[in-house]
Amino acid sequence: MEFLLFLLRRVLWSLLVLVGLSVVIFTIARVIPGDPARMALGPTATQEQVIALQQKLGLDRPIVEQYGLFVSGLLRGDLGRSLLTERAVNEDIRESFAATFELVLCTVTLAFVIGLPLGIIAARWKDRWPDNLVRLFAIFSAVTPSFFLALLLQILAGYVLHILPTTGRLPHDLGFTPDITGLVLIDSLLKLRFDAFLEGLRYLLLPSIALAAATMGQMARITRSAMIDISSQDYIEASRAFGVPETVRVLKYMLRPSFVAPLTILGLEFASLIGNAFVVELVFSWPGMAGYGIRTILQKDLNAVMGVVMVSGVFFVLVNLVIDVLVGFVDPRIRIRGRRA
Repeated sequence: MEFLLFLLRRVLWSLLVLVGLSVVIFTIARVIPGDPARMALGPTATQEQVIALQQKLGLDRPIVEQYGLFVSGLLRGDLGRSLLTERAVNEDIRESFAATFELVLCTVTLAFVIGLPLGIIAARWKDRWPDNLVRLFAIFSAVTPSFFLALLLQILAGYVLHILPTTGRLPHDLGFTPDITGLVLIDSLLKLRFDAFLEGLRYLLLPSIALAAATMGQMARITRSAMIDISSQDYIEASRAFGVPETVRVLKYMLRPSFVAPLTILGLEFASLIGNAFVVELVFSWPGMAGYGIRTILQKDLNAVMGVVMVSGVFFVLVNLVIDVLVGFVDPRIRIRGRRA
């Protein structure tokens, strides 16, 4: 019962955040200088054509009515039509979101698989050379911009060593389209196209490393700090006195309570990368949602801009909700503190 109440509180807070997000997005889209209808039609369009398009988009209606139409469209899953592509914004985002989601999912997996063990190693050999190397890597990854690392990887792996592709998502002559889930790795396995799976991995590797480097270092640093704090607790000293093996003590008694902070950081990075991966996507010509969003912003395509930001915001809120639930499950003290608050 306690866990259900904790979950209900998080869901209600998430709904309030989404309502506030819709108000902010709508307001910002309306106060940006420039007429969307004029920008869509171009400087040669007549005033009558501009007025007709404004009426079609509902821009001539009162601002409250415009917001009501925007919210009703959101509830129906209708984000309107894009002035840039002249298609439904839903279709544009659906095509581009799959590429960004796959890139971010691979990035977070890479950060978790590498960052967490590095943090454990650093805590296990505190103030010795493995710890120093991990801390040096964490500092380097934190101060290196992702776009600079992307360019560096592109030059080294693509143009010097010639071992990995540097642009795109798949070879043009492969003859494979991810038309089931939109994810290359999953669709290639479902279709038993192992050649497409391997090519998808090769194309994913460089942009994933460029995006994951900072998160790897952050994961390693936070895991190290959390495990060092836990190691001084009385029950850890007691387990050491009772002769509990080092591996069991580290993985069973130290890692789980130390996992709350890295899990939270990982979830926040996962959610934020959906909207923040645009620089790396541009460097590697990755056909994701970030590139689509930049084009729509430059053209002041209101429906597309609001759709991209809203989808990113909804994804961010949902991921945070999932992380809150997982953290509450891993550490019951979080639920108790939330109830008292």
